[in-house]
Amino acid sequence: MRIDPERLICYCNDLTVADIADVIRDEGFTTLDELLAQNLCPMGNTCEKCRDEGYENDGFNLPMVLSLVKQGRI
Repeated sequence: MRIDPERLICYCNDLTVADIADVIRDEGFTTLDELLAQNLCPMGNTCEKCRDEGYENDGFNLPMVLSLVKQGRI
């Protein structure tokens, strides 16, 4: 499955897969807790749907992006 880098993940903060992946790589985050606690690029802090089921209830979420970055797939 190919993930569109321009797909919105965190709608409340207007962040795409590419935006989130860049933050993860640049800052070396390895856990969801680290990603959510950082203040450089807030995400998952408003409606919080991107933490679990995804905005469209489809599973496209922050943990998925974190996992794909760890695997080197994005």
